[in-house]
Amino acid sequence: MQFAVDIPNYGPANARGPSFADPHFVAELAYEAEQAGWDGFFIWDHIGAGWPVVLSDVWLMLAAVALRTASLRLGPMVTPLPRRRPWKLAREVATLDRLSRGRLTLGVGIGAGDEYSSFGEPGDDRAHGEMLDEGLAVLSGLLSGEPLSYTGAHYRVANARFLPPPAQPRVPIWVAGVWPNKKPFRRAAAWDGAFPIGRGLPETEQMPPEDLRAVAEYVRSQRPAERQAQPYDLVHAGITAGRDAAADRDLAEQYAAAGVTWWLENFNNDRGPIEEQRARIRKGPPRLS
Repeated sequence: MQFAVDIPNYGPANARGPSFADPHFVAELAYEAEQAGWDGFFIWDHIGAGWPVVLSDVWLMLAAVALRTASLRLGPMVTPLPRRRPWKLAREVATLDRLSRGRLTLGVGIGAGDEYSSFGEPGDDRAHGEMLDEGLAVLSGLLSGEPLSYTGAHYRVANARFLPPPAQPRVPIWVAGVWPNKKPFRRAAAWDGAFPIGRGLPETEQMPPEDLRAVAEYVRSQRPAERQAQPYDLVHAGITAGRDAAADRDLAEQYAAAGVTWWLENFNNDRGPIEEQRARIRKGPPRLS
């Protein structure tokens, strides 16, 4: 199992001192995470919609993280592809992957709520699912560096070719979905990883290991036969206190036994003062036996 820091791209509007919306602070936090032994650093992708928060663009913050670190995997966790133009996202993905020298992992999902409705966009999850499927087809085609023509219900591309391609032969794509909905995980089975989110789960709680085991079994049953032997990631938004190394190790090992390959430590604005969260990052990830 590998361990990453996962933070929002926004903070309280009345915050005194640093917040997760401060690009300088986030870049420094990523550097500290790398020094402390974390394997990755991921940032949520929100644009906000009249929220009482301060917020920064995730892709610009990830660029700062890429320049401040040398080994961490990094990426948005997750980008709602239906509220993006797939070709614009393809340019950002290729550029950030080259900037980070091949360290990008792309998390995607459908998104929801007023980040659509506040801007006059439809909030239909079914339509967004269709857009996500089409958007992934366009995105992967453009990232190949080969000419692409595509005709779908939502997107059309006529003989486009994007160069240069990413630094990696294939940028890993993790697909998020709310469990126990099955459709997102049938979609995720076609890509490189699944990121389940518990329905109605507060940010200060985490899905139990048995739910992650169920996700792993379901995704495995949906994987194409020719890809069954290929590596696949199961991603968990986890919480460890950082006060008892043995307890943290035992908890993480329960999830590893359930099939989790990436533990994303869920730092957020409800978890406590930011300096306490920074201290938790500096302690490093759990150490498995």
